[in-house]
Amino acid sequence: MSSHTLELAATPSLRTAASTSKTSLDNAIDEREEDEEVADVASYVRTSSLRPVAPDVTGTGSVASLKLPHTHVLTRDRVRRRSELARHPPLDSPPAVEPEAIELPVIKEYGHPYGKGASSGVRPTDISFQNDVVFSSQRDDVEIAPSFPSSLAPSVLIDEDTDSTAPAITAAQKAVQKRKRMINFMLLCFVIFMNGWNDGTTGPLLPRIQSYYGLGFASVSLIFVFNAVGYVAAAVANVYLTDRFGFGKVMLFGSVLQVAAYAMLFPPGPFPLMCVGFTMIGFGLALQNAHCNGYVASSKENVPTKIGYLHASYGCGALISPLIATQFSKQSHWSYHYLISAGLYALNSVLLWVVFRGRRQDEIKREVDDLSPDQDAIQTNKYKQIFTIRAVHVLALFSLIYVGTEVTIGGWSVTYVQEKRNGNSNAGYISSGFFAGLMLGRLLLMWLNKKIGERRALFLYALLAIQLEVTVWVVPSLIENAVAVAFVGLLLGPMYPILMNHTTKILPRWLLTGCMGYIAGIGQAGSAVLPFLTGLLASRFGITSLQPFIVSMMSTMIVIWAFIPRARMVPV
Repeated sequence: MSSHTLELAATPSLRTAASTSKTSLDNAIDEREEDEEVADVASYVRTSSLRPVAPDVTGTGSVASLKLPHTHVLTRDRVRRRSELARHPPLDSPPAVEPEAIELPVIKEYGHPYGKGASSGVRPTDISFQNDVVFSSQRDDVEIAPSFPSSLAPSVLIDEDTDSTAPAITAAQKAVQKRKRMINFMLLCFVIFMNGWNDGTTGPLLPRIQSYYGLGFASVSLIFVFNAVGYVAAAVANVYLTDRFGFGKVMLFGSVLQVAAYAMLFPPGPFPLMCVGFTMIGFGLALQNAHCNGYVASSKENVPTKIGYLHASYGCGALISPLIATQFSKQSHWSYHYLISAGLYALNSVLLWVVFRGRRQDEIKREVDDLSPDQDAIQTNKYKQIFTIRAVHVLALFSLIYVGTEVTIGGWSVTYVQEKRNGNSNAGYISSGFFAGLMLGRLLLMWLNKKIGERRALFLYALLAIQLEVTVWVVPSLIENAVAVAFVGLLLGPMYPILMNHTTKILPRWLLTGCMGYIAGIGQAGSAVLPFLTGLLASRFGITSLQPFIVSMMSTMIVIWAFIPRARMVPV
């Protein structure tokens, strides 16, 4: 009995010892398995490079997918074996805490807009994180991957083909960029509007200036000469000023300079002081004209249309200005017209600072996503690169003849009609009619330029303009001359936008601002040189010489245009 009793008494203690031994064995196996897994993960981290691919971000900012390549995979067998060995936790262990899960929002996206899976119809994978373990709904294996900051996911987009990264742009950001691009373009149109305003002012006021100072045709034409000095000086200095100070500061400097110039012209001082003022005006106009053309020509898209609207704003300014200047030419305080010009340029200066903040062109364009594809290029030795391109000089010569002819018609036609067609002070409205046609031609004839080709269109416009100008020459009718001059403006209008658009096709894009500064500067010099030559001819042969001179200049434009290259002649 005693032995049987001892056997029964020993049974509970033996069972407890056996259970304890089994638990210790399970715990030891658990620790060994955990050590093996930690060693595997550490080995993977040392030997492999983890490159997280950020998710596609839609217009609403939702995350479409997340791809984690090269992750260490625990197979089903290994997970099952571990779960069977460790199903008996220690009695004194705390209750298990469920790990916190981070759920990424998932949207249905069929196709990737950048990668190789575009339009593939593959359903995106549902992914969640639990510490360092990634659970996927499309596979049964459990993946272990080193953790990384979740903030990286929505901020970087990796192209699978090029391995290049770019900021993800939402629909709201695109809308903001589009609005800023429009504001920038509208401001540049206002700057060119003021350019036309200046050029349209001189014609109606020219007879008044001549009578006020008691000058002849040759002497009063000196204002055009000094205007040309400012244009040429700006054309040469533009590249240096742009490299040194940048787009925004140079534009602001040109506008402020014109405010000072018009302030000098407001009180009718000595004629030499007026010549100095016109020199400052020419310098400021040339700087702004060059940068406006260079900025628009280096846009990412719709360059011909933008150039057309840009220079249509010039015609609008040249249309409105003579209407006002004609009224002032009848008053004793005729120079008060320059006070209006000074106020408009003061407004222009404020707008330039508010919008551009003195920044460089690349910085402004990068902010609004308007950089051209080949914007980044070598920026050294610009003067040498520009002046060694033959096409630049041919384009500049055409610009000189064209702008000179345009300003000569708008400026001297008023004097011609007053003396040869018995017109009165209201003849200044003929200048407005010419610039109105100029503006309409740049807007209404864009479709014809695209239909027949810009090169053919310019030949056609020049031939028709010559025929109309001959009628002004030989038909002694005030009404016919006024109508003909307006249609000449309509035909001349598209020529300058065609010239600038063709410039973007045959010249290196990284030199566009410098080249256009040179071309526009020489062109604006033509707006002074040809009117001055007209004054010399008028003082020698009379104002009748105006029409033969204009016809000869239009014929010269046709010849020069024939020598301009059709395609790009230099490497880009």
